Amino acid sequence: MPDPHADADPSDRTGLTDRDRRILELEARTFRYVGAKERAIREELGISRTAYYVRLNALLDDPQALRSAPATINRLRDRRTSAEEPARAGHHGRVA
Repeated sequence: MPDPHADADPSDRTGLTDRDRRILELEARTFRYVGAKERAIREELGISRTAYYVRLNALLDDPQALRSAPATINRLRDRRTSAEEPARAGHHGRVA
């Protein structure tokens, strides 16, 4: 399995790739309009929405990403955990 940090700049203390840093920077931003984030993903990163979220999800479990952007990573981890709780309780998104 290839090392996701293989193309990291050796002088970069975070050990993250340029794309990973840009993903974290984009994720820390606030978007005011519907579709603005997806457009930024395409235009600024040049990747699909699916590829963005796959990589972002992997970054949530990466200690180097946590050191680089702790507020963003912890906020997203909390969101991921709270989204998983209803499924664990057997609600599966149903209210009644």
